[in-house]
Amino acid sequence: MNKITKAVFPVAGLGTRFLPATKAMPKELLPIIDKPIIQYAVEEAVAAGITDLVFVTGRTKRAIEDHFDANPELERELRDKGKDDVADMISEIVPSGVNCIFIRQHRALGLGHAVLCAESVVGPEPFMVLLADDVVRGGVSPTQALVEAYEKSGKSQLSVMTVPQEEASKYGMVVPGEDAGSVAGLIEKPEPEDAPSLQASIGRYALEPEIFALLRDQAPGAGGEIQLADAINRLAQAGRVECVPLQGSRYDCGSKFGYLEAIVNFALDNLEFRDRFGAMLAERLVKG
Repeated sequence: MNKITKAVFPVAGLGTRFLPATKAMPKELLPIIDKPIIQYAVEEAVAAGITDLVFVTGRTKRAIEDHFDANPELERELRDKGKDDVADMISEIVPSGVNCIFIRQHRALGLGHAVLCAESVVGPEPFMVLLADDVVRGGVSPTQALVEAYEKSGKSQLSVMTVPQEEASKYGMVVPGEDAGSVAGLIEKPEPEDAPSLQASIGRYALEPEIFALLRDQAPGAGGEIQLADAINRLAQAGRVECVPLQGSRYDCGSKFGYLEAIVNFALDNLEFRDRFGAMLAERLVKG
């Protein structure tokens, strides 16, 4: 069985929820304090042994490529000013031995189409898909958990979490299989009353390369787009998908409230800011 060493990051979306901030800047580069959203997903992948990072971008996303590219002029200027610690941080955004590959998705045809765009780079190997909007902290990282689960069974893996029934229409919802951890289907954004369970698939997937053939043959689904969930549903119906419960806290940084929630919680855990920030929040709550 091949080890998972490649990860796909679909980052071609327009980020319309965050306009006008995202008119010229990719939403994936919005910072949580001083680190862009997407860097958390990249660090998670690298820590799990991923060595090839495949970014599927759009024409307005050149800044993502710049962020993960080397910047020797900036590093040299920082070192000349004695800021070696900051220069080291910049140089280690992409660690030695990790490759960044950028592919253009010329038309926004859905998440499934974005994943399919990476086929020429991924080839006949299992791979991860990470959605940068989902920032996860604490516990075993979902990427590490999915890689380990794949290595045990050889089946595609979904990271899942329990959600309130009224929120089922926001997620791909799992149809549970007969065995613990097995997935019999995945229904994209059902009406709450039609949800097959309370287990929602979040933005981490370990996928077998057979998904590409399904995506090439996939008819447009919800929103007229090629839905990754529909192809996973077909895999699941063939008994080829399992799920792993999410550990830790997940922040939906694709929504304004989730992004604010992440900033507040990260700041409260930050040694430099937590005391002052906590005091400021307490004062603000008293004022109402």
